[in-house]
Amino acid sequence: MSITIREIAKMANVSRGTVDRVLNCRGGVNREVELRVRKIAEDFGYKPNRAGKALAARKKPYHIGCLLPGIDNPFFDDVISGMRAAEREYSDYGLSLEIQMIKGYDAQTHLEAMENLAGKGVDALCLTTVDVPSVSAKINEFGKAGLPVVTVNSDVRGTTRLFYVGCNYLKSGQTAAGMLSLMLGETGNTLIVTGSLKMQGHNQRIQGFSSAIKEKNLRISVADIVESQDDDDTAYRYTKEILQANLTINSIYITAAGVAGVCRAVEELDLAKKLRLIAVDDVPATREAIQSGTIDATICQEPYQQGYRAVKLLFNYFIEGVIPKDGTVFTDNVIKIQENLF
Repeated sequence: MSITIREIAKMANVSRGTVDRVLNCRGGVNREVELRVRKIAEDFGYKPNRAGKALAARKKPYHIGCLLPGIDNPFFDDVISGMRAAEREYSDYGLSLEIQMIKGYDAQTHLEAMENLAGKGVDALCLTTVDVPSVSAKINEFGKAGLPVVTVNSDVRGTTRLFYVGCNYLKSGQTAAGMLSLMLGETGNTLIVTGSLKMQGHNQRIQGFSSAIKEKNLRISVADIVESQDDDDTAYRYTKEILQANLTINSIYITAAGVAGVCRAVEELDLAKKLRLIAVDDVPATREAIQSGTIDATICQEPYQQGYRAVKLLFNYFIEGVIPKDGTVFTDNVIKIQENLF
């Protein structure tokens, strides 16, 4: 027989009302107490009345605010498609989304967008945002006020976010290093073009790449690391300047957007047949470059599943008060080349 709310309250040394607030996600509970109650409920197999919760959900619509830096970044189109699919699936229970799109990785822009969403009275926030102290503090501020926050696609350190849904970026970077080592078959000198070092995911790809080089004794060195801010013109300018200045570079690892800009520089310098290129994600510019032979392979991360699972798990949290074990849900790293692009 499942443990009861009364028993959880006694074990946690709190009132039944406190347990009820925690398990029904009503907020207003000290974070330490909340974690203690949830651990007891999980350890002793607490089973909520799902039918009753579902009926209650119909009477209380849930509104989720979603923040994505998706302007001029087509990667997030699939994330949004997944979010909207989950929204449709639970629309009978009154679930709805407020999606706000921004451009780039300016911390102040992200903070203002988060405040804007919170000001609309949403019941939770689902964020893809920068990993900087001011944003971490704001997420913790929301959590303390009883507004649940989850991160999707890229995580943020030192926060009380409920859970993260996205790529295992360290594995993605390690995979890229291993693939380049196989492709080159000799000493490699790699230019890394990333989006922003403020994004945890972009940083972790680089960390994974570097760790694989060290741990596997791969004969690869990193010539330079540049930030494109996911902007094609910026990526083009930096890539062209560096390739012209350093003729020893024989490979490029693109860890974010800016693919079209990198490929334009490579093609203008007539280096497409001399360089090995690995990118990330399955977006139109990358697909075109793989088909033309400029890019050898891309490591994808299931963006549709990231959006879908983030919203679905948040809904489950509303209804059952449970979160994923360890607070992390990784989507798969999927390698695509010309032969399996379709």
